[in-house]
Amino acid sequence: MSTPSILILPGDGIGPEIMAEVMKVINWYDDKIGLKFDVSHDVVGGAAYDKYGAPLADETLAKAQEVDAVLLGAVGGPKYDNLDFSIKPERGLLRLRKEMDLYSNLRPAQCFDALADFSSLKRDVVAGLDIMIVRELTSGIYFGEPRGVFKEGNERVGINTQRYTESEVARVARSAFELARKRGNKVCSMEKANVMESGILWRDVVTEIHAAEYSDVELSHMYADAGAMQLCRWPKQFDVIVTDNLFGDLLSDAAAMLTGSLGMLPSASLGAPMENGRPKALYEPVHGSAPDIAGQGKANPIACILSFAMALRYSFDQIEEADRLEKAVEKVLADGVRTADLLGEEGVTPVTTSEMGDKIVEALTASM
Repeated sequence: MSTPSILILPGDGIGPEIMAEVMKVINWYDDKIGLKFDVSHDVVGGAAYDKYGAPLADETLAKAQEVDAVLLGAVGGPKYDNLDFSIKPERGLLRLRKEMDLYSNLRPAQCFDALADFSSLKRDVVAGLDIMIVRELTSGIYFGEPRGVFKEGNERVGINTQRYTESEVARVARSAFELARKRGNKVCSMEKANVMESGILWRDVVTEIHAAEYSDVELSHMYADAGAMQLCRWPKQFDVIVTDNLFGDLLSDAAAMLTGSLGMLPSASLGAPMENGRPKALYEPVHGSAPDIAGQGKANPIACILSFAMALRYSFDQIEEADRLEKAVEKVLADGVRTADLLGEEGVTPVTTSEMGDKIVEALTASM
């Protein structure tokens, strides 16, 4: 069997720093476990604009289509604010998602016990939290046509179109139901069927798929604004939440802060299976490029490292090793090791980005 392949795209800002720590973990698996990966490197976002004149070069996209998994850091920064919208760094990431047809975006929100006090909510509300938001990623208002800024009479009007087909809703619903079967067997679908026709279609299709294929999974429906309120009120009522592109973007960022720091949250974007049976996949931390701290050793690499753990789980069927890596992160946090975003309590050990990576590798070694 061929060696599984990974394309590393560090991106901009803190992207190269956090990805360097992921490479330490990848090298540890090679050296200590004999788990080998064929790793290649390229650029995306602002770094790609600097090198290729576009936020995603065609040859980079071709590589991404061929490998088993893409691991991306972050894109964007003030250096590129004045670029035309069509070539801003973020367009590279959106093109990757769209061209690879990565329609199912998995965003876990897990609160490690050691970080429960960092949440803005009370400890008993968030301690032990473990939910998964499944966001439809390649359709909806971010991609619908018509779109743009147009002149109507004497003023400008901005237009974006919310558009979904039955098949687009059905496939992300199946992704959520399949995931729920491996977790708490419970799905909450969120939309705005009370005011949006696309929400009516969404609710109808999710209900039909559930009745026909997943009646063993508990299904509930909730308006997305009520869902946002309930995430802040009692998030542990949820297991898997499935929602559209726009609401998924908003709800997953809200859920991110329940865990104490945006620097803790990974994500996976999955598409249809390739010939080898593995889904097309892109893994990235939820946080941005944080240009204000780039190069200062302050960035938290955990979200990016946990994104690699998701790759182990969903792309490479290395469930035990994914568990090992996640437990190593949990152990380091339980020992009071903290990057700059997690300081603020007594008795902790402040570390740099690189030192956090070293501590996680040490915990991996101790787990053998």
